[in-house]
Amino acid sequence: AQSTIRPCPGGARCACCRQNTSPIGLQRPPGVRWQLSKQESTVSAALSVLHGVFGYPAFRGPQEAIVDHVIAGGDALVLMPTGGGKSLCYQVPAIVRQQQGRGVTIVVSPLIALMHDQVGALHEAGVDAAFLNSTLDWEQTQDVELRLQTGAITLLYAAPERLTTPRFLGLLDDLYQQGHLSLFAIDEAHCVSQWGHDFRPEYRALSILHERYAGVPRIALTATADALTRADIIERLRLEEAQLFISSFDRPNIRYTIVEKKDATTQLLRFIEREHAGDAGVVYCQSRKRVEELAATLVEAGIAALPYHAGLPADVRQQNQNRFLREEGIVMVATIAFGMGIDKPDVRFVGHVDMPKNIEGYYQETGRAGRDGLAADAWMAYGLQDVVNQRRMIDESPAGEEFKQGLRGKLDALLGLAEATDCRRVRLLAYFGEASEPCGNCDNCLHPPEVWDATDCARKLLSTIYRVHQSSGIGFGTGHIMDVLRGKKTEKVEQFGHDKISTFGIGAEFTEPQLRAVLRQLLATGAVGLHKVLLESGHGFDTLCLTDASRAVLRGEVPVRLRASTAAASGRDRKRRRQPGPGRAGALHQPQS
Repeated sequence: AQSTIRPCPGGARCACCRQNTSPIGLQRPPGVRWQLSKQESTVSAALSVLHGVFGYPAFRGPQEAIVDHVIAGGDALVLMPTGGGKSLCYQVPAIVRQQQGRGVTIVVSPLIALMHDQVGALHEAGVDAAFLNSTLDWEQTQDVELRLQTGAITLLYAAPERLTTPRFLGLLDDLYQQGHLSLFAIDEAHCVSQWGHDFRPEYRALSILHERYAGVPRIALTATADALTRADIIERLRLEEAQLFISSFDRPNIRYTIVEKKDATTQLLRFIEREHAGDAGVVYCQSRKRVEELAATLVEAGIAALPYHAGLPADVRQQNQNRFLREEGIVMVATIAFGMGIDKPDVRFVGHVDMPKNIEGYYQETGRAGRDGLAADAWMAYGLQDVVNQRRMIDESPAGEEFKQGLRGKLDALLGLAEATDCRRVRLLAYFGEASEPCGNCDNCLHPPEVWDATDCARKLLSTIYRVHQSSGIGFGTGHIMDVLRGKKTEKVEQFGHDKISTFGIGAEFTEPQLRAVLRQLLATGAVGLHKVLLESGHGFDTLCLTDASRAVLRGEVPVRLRASTAAASGRDRKRRRQPGPGRAGALHQPQS
């Protein structure tokens, strides 16, 4: 008898219709053949790849919608947190489209280490993948190019600067003409934006993909992009028609803690010893020198620590990275040169002994903790000098004033997070346009800080800055201003006659930590500015000055409220955790890169 064709009752979830029983448990009647619709067939192929190649039982979050859209030939811009499974959003479509005879997927990747990690993981999964970068010699390069031309590669990774060379474009032209150019995946897409925290000018040239290879779908992916960066990515990469997929930025298993910096090294040691002894972690520093000093200090304290920065020989960097990935309990002390694309699910903490430049950088770096969905910590020590350093770097930048204003706005948002007395997570998610409720799992929620009204102190500080400048015609630094306000007759105070001005000693009731905290917030909000003084020797120093925003504080129109202290030990009343934070659903049960 001739078979009767019926729609598959398993719908889009059916991946094995040739069997007698459909995946949802229905028996196939005699003489009946299940048949998938075209859309169901596409989803079935994607699920088959997800199961068979990567070993995952199901997609999560928006992965399935993204994969389906890209397999069908649509452009996409994907914003997904670290550990959310961004790579699968282009790797699965690449394999499916290659099986459909559409050819190779080109993955634009900014870092050699990232390429090597991704290709190595794909090889372990049995996928034909390769990279073209400066680590290959001429013979190896020719071999990859030959395999590319003969259709032996499913995914090819390349840096943006290589992709736009005449030789590489020639290879792409040939593939395009043969109909074997399947997909472009632009990883770490925030690098295209001047507002992104890892701006790479070479990414700007990727607009050529839209112009030169019409009809080839493109998917751009990033873990961090605020509205400004998002708009820049869309404009620079010509993704106006792309579908936008934005996942929740919440990482409920990460506990955010920001402490007042006193002795950052000692505070970090105490944090690790009390809460993460023997755990893997990453600690970020601003300078290479600081990285090496801190790594050595941790080793002396019995902690297995390694340094990582761009100034180290390439073989040392690779060796340290390999040890971090393969061994248990290694703490990597690094500059921001480390971390992009590093897939280690069991990093239990990320620390910052120096403040990042903006929230995007902070979010991406802290997001490297807890990719396995278990409890992890994001810990940062933050102080007055961090504010001074970041403000100075912006002010001394050769960039235009409009661009500097954008950088100041981003820094202000991070300073607001650091100074917050309410839920850190609410503030962090709000920066990315996501509303949320207090998490119950950050330092401020767990231990609500005592708050004091610092308005009077702030007005006295501003008045002292004004009076010493009025008296001497020049500006002075933080220490001198505090000495005058607290009534300390130092040699310098007497030398300039500042013990005679009206504000001398009017703040004797305030401690130095209190004054530093107030100054930090005044700098953070722009109510105090910095003026660089250069000496004939070439050295320079910062002095404090009033700004337009000072007036409202001096008049008492803007209240200044501060936490009493953030330097208390963060380990108070805390136990080592291995479960997601309380009151937050959706722990990351499936570590994907």
